[in-house]
Amino acid sequence: MSATEHSPLARKLAAFVALSSDELATLMRLHQRRRNFVAGRDMVHQGQSDHAAYILEAGWVCSYKILPDGTRQIVDFQIPGDFLGLRSVLLQTSDHSIEPIGEVQAAEVLVSDLLGAFAQTPRLAAAILWAASRDEAMVVEHLVGIGRRDADSRMAHFLLELGARLALVGLGSKAGYACPLTQYHLADALGLSAVHVNRVLRQLREKGLVTFRDGQVVFHDYDRLVALAEFDPAYLDQTGPLLK
Repeated sequence: MSATEHSPLARKLAAFVALSSDELATLMRLHQRRRNFVAGRDMVHQGQSDHAAYILEAGWVCSYKILPDGTRQIVDFQIPGDFLGLRSVLLQTSDHSIEPIGEVQAAEVLVSDLLGAFAQTPRLAAAILWAASRDEAMVVEHLVGIGRRDADSRMAHFLLELGARLALVGLGSKAGYACPLTQYHLADALGLSAVHVNRVLRQLREKGLVTFRDGQVVFHDYDRLVALAEFDPAYLDQTGPLLK
């Protein structure tokens, strides 16, 4: 198996389409311009135009918006295999910022690269559209979580979703996963204070469900956590491939 087939993006897209060798070669060409980014320095700024999209190869980033009063809302976290700024680059102006959490490696992708790849391999284009649609489905779940789930189930759902996403690219399992997020990241993503996040994590740990400590999420009772969160992974649509 080639390095391309092992790449996080190829593993992710394989949940939708069984990529041929030619399609994998086209996908590899999207990884040619690799760049390294350091923590705390935005890769893309809110309101920026004429920028590239990226394929995240290693490390985590967060997408966020800054409100007029200076507060931050994290919209989502991206993991290896995710596109960064795909919607914004196609719409010409970024509606959010993208910040690395720790050092990351990403491949720069221009609009011309995408259009060329789509013209050569329509099935690859369909797979990338699937990935974008899946991201939209996750945003819907996040809105439901912030608007209607209590703090315990909101946190449980978030940790389970991250685990499922990481499992798809070979970085997580039902036992747990490495996670570089701080309680402040969780607070800005889940609409909670850092103090509340700490309390919720302690309660989930004391109930014997999950522990998040020292950069590691450990599921102690996966099924009970799923029941608490009412977590149904169907919206992640990763039982494929749908296209052979």
